[in-house]
Amino acid sequence: MNKKERLVAAIENGTVIDHIPADKTYLVVRLLGLEDLKTPVTVGNNFISNKIGKKGIVKVSNKYFSNEEISRLSVIAPKIVLNIIKEYEVVEKKTVETPDELRGIVKCNNPKCITNNEPMETVFHVVDKERGILKCHYCDKEQEMSKVELC
Repeated sequence: MNKKERLVAAIENGTVIDHIPADKTYLVVRLLGLEDLKTPVTVGNNFISNKIGKKGIVKVSNKYFSNEEISRLSVIAPKIVLNIIKEYEVVEKKTVETPDELRGIVKCNNPKCITNNEPMETVFHVVDKERGILKCHYCDKEQEMSKVELC
């Protein structure tokens, strides 16, 4: 696409989160706490994508995300691409990778788990990244990443 034909304006410095499945776009905004930022945030959704059908895109001016923040995204959309922008140019591309451990991101689906009955942070081990299988550190209950409830 010609740069003059962009549907969403370019940013000078910051991060562009691309290839978000359209149904996950606003969840990405919520997970990263973007509604609380004081810098400009552009959210676009339902754009045509050759890779995933319909996609969302989020542009965040003057913000670069930590690995911990990025790992939160892997739970809801493991193939998201982050473009690091400096002076209107992409200087780095990162594909979101699922970490080995998720802390305080996902709720355990076992109602008897201590994390559902005591005020404590959840901890999950990613036991199968290909199939997206998580295992609760406390009760050993396994669950699929695609069916989790977020904290």
